[in-house]
Amino acid sequence: MTTYLTVVEAAEHLNTSVRFVRRLVADRRIAFHKVGTHVRIAVADLEVFVQASRVEAITYEGVRRDVSGAA
Repeated sequence: MTTYLTVVEAAEHLNTSVRFVRRLVADRRIAFHKVGTHVRIAVADLEVFVQASRVEAITYEGVRRDVSGAA
């Protein structure tokens, strides 16, 4: 069974502000469901958003590879 969160609960889950979650919904950067006038966000969709936003750490090898290819 899928668990759905309110905007306030989603903000708590992401440890962000409610305004940030509302902006994600308004910009359609995160999947959501409309139930009447209410917005609900699936926990799985929050996890997909977090994984898609992941940025890898900078490594010496990666910088060296990027610099050698720029010449």
